[in-house]
Amino acid sequence: MDVRQAEQDRPDMVAALRGGDTSIGMEGEPDPATASLELALFWRKVYTEILTMEEAVLARIRALMTDQSPEARREVELTNVPVVVAQADRFRVRLGFWEECVRVWKRPSTSTGGPVAAVVAIPSTD
Repeated sequence: MDVRQAEQDRPDMVAALRGGDTSIGMEGEPDPATASLELALFWRKVYTEILTMEEAVLARIRALMTDQSPEARREVELTNVPVVVAQADRFRVRLGFWEECVRVWKRPSTSTGGPVAAVVAIPSTD
């Protein structure tokens, strides 16, 4: 199955793969290494909002699981929980990139006053 066909037929699979890949930013997200302070603050806020939501979703799933049968709870542990955890981890890592970018911009410059780019390591998916 080619990637375009997969995107049309199984958007859930595409979302699951994307959700766990920390190297993939959001649409319109610039490279943290070259972003301005204004952009870094914006994207830090966006990722903070999404991470807060994902953590609330995970807490709600876990609360709902307490009233489920062992069989239902086990299926949720195997399917829903790992997806939400992977998404939260991705957003946490991406938030870290933007927090570092903001720190670099706010750090006193020892050079002639020009902007300082953040160095961001993106884990390899090899």
